[in-house]
Amino acid sequence: MPYPESHYLSPIWRDDLFKGRVVFVTGGAGTICSMQTRALVRLGANACIIGRNVEKTDQAAKDIATVRPGAKVIGIGGCDVRKVESLKEAAARCAKELGGIDLVIAGAAGNFLVSMEGMSSNAFKTVMDIDVLGTFNTIKSTMPYLLKSPDARIICVSATFHYTGMPMQGHVAAAKASVDSLMASVALEYGPRGVTSNVISPGAIADSEGASRLLSDDEASLKNHAKLTPTGRLGTVKDIADATVYLFSPAGSHVNGHVLVVDGGAWRRQGSVGMSGSGMGYPDFLIPEGEAPKVKL
Repeated sequence: MPYPESHYLSPIWRDDLFKGRVVFVTGGAGTICSMQTRALVRLGANACIIGRNVEKTDQAAKDIATVRPGAKVIGIGGCDVRKVESLKEAAARCAKELGGIDLVIAGAAGNFLVSMEGMSSNAFKTVMDIDVLGTFNTIKSTMPYLLKSPDARIICVSATFHYTGMPMQGHVAAAKASVDSLMASVALEYGPRGVTSNVISPGAIADSEGASRLLSDDEASLKNHAKLTPTGRLGTVKDIADATVYLFSPAGSHVNGHVLVVDGGAWRRQGSVGMSGSGMGYPDFLIPEGEAPKVKL
């Protein structure tokens, strides 16, 4: 669906900032990544978005292309980031049809609420495969093209759960810690070859799939989380898109190996308060019914 420009981009950026650049985005049909892509295309880039759902990815590509006359946006659905050959084919098609790859956003991710006690090995592996292996495969598949670009950049989309720990998010915390580590390795190994690598770590983003899963759509829960955030509000997709534009712009040319947290300072208060929006605070929601918390004196 069409969005007003004010929804996904601040008015401070100049037109044609990314003219002639090509961005490759995994998870590009998602709530956050689609808006990151939309902002870049509005500012002159052409794009290739990757997703598993064919119809959703194709529709997102058509919608994003409307933000700028003459924009070229390819949607490649049916692509599983866990399979490197699938990504290599997508990257090759992107480079062939759009002329190369200059910018990459590794944004494909998986998440669901589950305790360590209730989590199966397969559930843990699924998130690790999508987030960690998927990010690694994205790097491997696009790097040959990035090395040909005069100004190549990679952004990995991460999270903040692993900074303090978060109940019900042990699998995601482990995965995102690994994503941050991969980013650092790319910064060190490919920085001397002209490729910068950074991370954006969003907090809770209003009206996103992640916020719905982790905070629920309950208005009281969302208000409670906003109250616990130092800036007093949830994040927006524009917050993340603006951070993306900054890191990919000339202003971010010397930023490499950095984790940019965009959450209003919420991670400073997370951990034990993370899942308390429903009225049942930590640790009560983790204790089986009828069992009292063990208190050590």
